[in-house]
Amino acid sequence: MLKRDVYEEEHELFRETVRRFFEEEVMPRHDDWEERGHVDREVWRKAGEMGLLCATMPEAYGGSGVDRRTSAVLIEEQHRFGASGIGFSLHSDIAAPYIAHYGSEEQKQRYLPAMARGEIIGAIAMTEPGTGSDLQAITTRAEEDGDHFVLNGAKTYITNGYLCDFAIVVAKTSRGGGAKGMSLLLVDADSEGFHKDKPFKKLGLRAQDTCQLTFDDVRVPKENLLGMENGAFPMLMNELAWERLIIAIGCAASMTEAFRLAKEYTQGRTAFGKPIAAFQDARFKLADLKTKAQIAQVFVDKCIEEEVAGRLQPDTAAMAKAWTSETLSEVADTALQLHGGYGFMWEAPIARLFADARVQRIYGGSTEIMKEIVARNL
Repeated sequence: MLKRDVYEEEHELFRETVRRFFEEEVMPRHDDWEERGHVDREVWRKAGEMGLLCATMPEAYGGSGVDRRTSAVLIEEQHRFGASGIGFSLHSDIAAPYIAHYGSEEQKQRYLPAMARGEIIGAIAMTEPGTGSDLQAITTRAEEDGDHFVLNGAKTYITNGYLCDFAIVVAKTSRGGGAKGMSLLLVDADSEGFHKDKPFKKLGLRAQDTCQLTFDDVRVPKENLLGMENGAFPMLMNELAWERLIIAIGCAASMTEAFRLAKEYTQGRTAFGKPIAAFQDARFKLADLKTKAQIAQVFVDKCIEEEVAGRLQPDTAAMAKAWTSETLSEVADTALQLHGGYGFMWEAPIARLFADARVQRIYGGSTEIMKEIVARNL
């Protein structure tokens, strides 16, 4: 594979720390978490102790003040290990930046240091049972009542939902306002009327605590308004390019891992007296996997550079998310086929990678939505 120039020495040192964390604290427990549908809270606290959470946040708020290449390292290693139960990226790289970029000083002090320590877990609640990617069609409402908003509605497919201590909730705060009538609210999970369903039983990401949240007359203090009232839509749009690149980074890493697994298995497994990798059909398939993984990595690395420089465009991020997620599904399928019957067993890492890959084309905006974004900028 081509030498990567996007990272510096400190990023590779951080990578060693991340690998040690996954080897010692995550993978020995991951099977149990898959059965249960969520991880242990203790793993969040240990991640905080090792400086793995909210690293890009300013030091004044518990972070290390580093750029997003550090986040990319953590994402890559999580996908390399297949540790799909850990919702660190949603917490550190999606929820925390909303607070850092748009929150008041009091909100930053209240949430960010505790998030960095792993003492509280954050979620963001956008999708509703009947809306999918159409944010303007949400029905969750927050009505003003004195010095509070009264929140009613439901959000679904919420990563970190079951364990979250707070959620950034997208809600209508103005009747008939369309995109201009939505606000972001910091809603503490111990608020009366804040209900969590059990984690969903999913095709993949089985250890990730994805669930539905329901709000029944939840009283949210007005000081928990994040940013300007009725100003949610531009805030959401400003953050979406990075959120989609997060998915692309993971997809590229998973492609490389799928190729590695297929190469290792076919070189070690024999049929008709010789390794499977010695057959031309298998060699050609491996060559195709390596090529696709390499192309994905080069494109994603360039996008990381653009993000760090503040130049990443929404349509470029959409291209990266769409192409890498679709190609990952192809790569994972071929890699599983090369494993034969063993690839269909849940104990095989490629089986889990295959199952986890499917949702990448859906969440963060479906492939169809990504293509629409790219088409608008032709």
